[in-house]
Amino acid sequence: MAFNHPNNQSNDEKNRSNQQRLYNPYQDLQIPVQKLYELPTQPEYLFQEESVRQRRSWGENLTYYTGCGYLAGATTGAAKGFVEGVRASEPGDTLKLRVNRVLNASGLNGRQWGNRAGVIGLMYAGIESGIVAVRDTDDVLNSVAAGLATGAIYKAASGPRAAAVAGAIGGLAVGLAVAMKQALKRYVPGGKVTKV
Repeated sequence: MAFNHPNNQSNDEKNRSNQQRLYNPYQDLQIPVQKLYELPTQPEYLFQEESVRQRRSWGENLTYYTGCGYLAGATTGAAKGFVEGVRASEPGDTLKLRVNRVLNASGLNGRQWGNRAGVIGLMYAGIESGIVAVRDTDDVLNSVAAGLATGAIYKAASGPRAAAVAGAIGGLAVGLAVAMKQALKRYVPGGKVTKV
């Protein structure tokens, strides 16, 4: 009994296999194949109430602002520590000692700045969520008031003058962030910016 190797197929068998059509599970739907993979760019919601809500929940806000604050603070502090470590090197230092000095300074400053910025983000998220719950409305005033309160509370132990200055800086910073977000929404085509 002789076995046919796949490479030894006759021309008739090859033509028959070329004429077979592959199964298309979408053939009964009367949809062109090109349309199958056009996915929507807007989020899809199961319930109508979810589509009306345009902001994160208070728990999501807390996590988001704390994490972003810590990351930004740690990155900035590590960069500052890197510069300090490079400047502190002395002419007779070995490479190992210089690297150690840079790593120590970066780690110390990154940790300190990250913790401060994380606490500020945590306070801001909590205050903003509280203001939204009390006012039962979501507008720019909530964000600016939360920035004012966060700055004032963060520097309250340094005295009333420092608290007032920090509150003003916090309110201005949040006001600028909200204005930039609105400008991006308006002037960047197709750009979806999440709530600040």
